[in-house]
Amino acid sequence: MSGTVTHDPPPGTSGRQGRPLIVTEDAELLDDLLRLCAAAGATPEVHHGVPEHRSGWEGAPLVLVGDDAARRVRGAPRRRGVVLVGRDQDDSGIWRRAVEIGADHVLVLPDGEQWLVDRIADVAEGVGRPALTVGVIGGRGGAGASTLACALAVTSAREGLRTLLVDADPLGGGLDVLLGGETAEGLRWPAFAASRGRVGGGALEESLPELHSLRVLSWDRGDCVAVPPQAVRAVLAAARRRGGAVVVDLPRRVDEGVAEALAQLDLALLVVPAELRAVAAAARVASAVGMVLRDLRVAVRGPYAPGLDDREVARLLGLPLAGEVPVEPALRRPGEGGTPPGAVARGPLARFCAAFWERALIEAAAA
Repeated sequence: MSGTVTHDPPPGTSGRQGRPLIVTEDAELLDDLLRLCAAAGATPEVHHGVPEHRSGWEGAPLVLVGDDAARRVRGAPRRRGVVLVGRDQDDSGIWRRAVEIGADHVLVLPDGEQWLVDRIADVAEGVGRPALTVGVIGGRGGAGASTLACALAVTSAREGLRTLLVDADPLGGGLDVLLGGETAEGLRWPAFAASRGRVGGGALEESLPELHSLRVLSWDRGDCVAVPPQAVRAVLAAARRRGGAVVVDLPRRVDEGVAEALAQLDLALLVVPAELRAVAAAARVASAVGMVLRDLRVAVRGPYAPGLDDREVARLLGLPLAGEVPVEPALRRPGEGGTPPGAVARGPLARFCAAFWERALIEAAAA
């Protein structure tokens, strides 16, 4: 059994890191709470009552109060992030005691253990505002979606944002190759195929190859061409918890794994060459993607067929226009030299990406 008493947000949303505080004298309950803290990767402080130092109570990002200690903490200063934890499923009085101590949440073990592990892990990771998560998808094959995804990620990292680039297209040849890092050390998607539940955001970030000041989750050169939807959900949720920006390069098909990725996007760019066949193909892609994603925008790439411009392409697709994706001549080709997309700060592609991030971040802050 678990439930919310108040509607205040947890202190973890402020991005504050610290050690959770456990207040109890119940040895069995303490063992359970220590086990859950260990599962969440957190080392708590343990007290039998309110800590003598005021900061010990008020400064902890999360306080787990055993039901046996509710009376002893009744006079403590009111604060957010207090969870009253009990063991008696039939004790209705726990709700009254939760109100008396100003608890945000009531939890009766063993129910709600996964919720508590997630909450403790949020504290351990210092969770703040989720990452602005942007998907990029081609309106047809060869539209340049992977190039734009890489350019967006490289530009974001250059602007100082924590950035993770996710290759969600197992048949695309690998974004690490496009960035010139196919031999870089770090894990690829197959290593996360068995992931379920919660993946640690910090551990994920540290395990991935670092290229051009950003982290890249791509595919290896093995036979694995898919990971279960649960793994996609767990990995992207971990990436988002770290804040900054996450860019996802998407395939044009929508299967269960892609649907999980789409569900975690804030917005997506549909890259459409300005030709009638590409617009027709993009309309089908937009229809499929639009079943999951609400904010889909068009990024048009020239050269333009007669009678078409960027606004006309957007009008034909019935989608808002994100802008015209410029051509940049000196881009890296797989297996060749050259510059990765977006790496030239004054280049036209980098300028397009910088303008996109500026608008998108303003929109996210206003939401």
